[in-house]
Amino acid sequence: MTTTPIRLPDALKSRIAAAAKRLGTTPHGFILEAIAEKADLAEHRASFDAEAEQRYARIVASGETIPWETMRGYLEGKATGKATRRPTPRKLAK
Repeated sequence: MTTTPIRLPDALKSRIAAAAKRLGTTPHGFILEAIAEKADLAEHRASFDAEAEQRYARIVASGETIPWETMRGYLEGKATGKATRRPTPRKLAK
């Protein structure tokens, strides 16, 4: 484990101490958990962005997509348990 000093404004240090006390943990534990949550969020966002870029690249490469109105109807039907036919992609309008 590595030690990394951080400087906290007094007001933030007080807020952390109070929040940690309410949660039954130490300020150190609270800070570690907050940093881990923030790192998880950043990693999740990066994964989301990468997947979106890959999907967009496939759309550009194939030139095919499904209009939102069509897809929305399909998803609403699936969500309500209706028998719905999967939409067919079509070429993008230029």
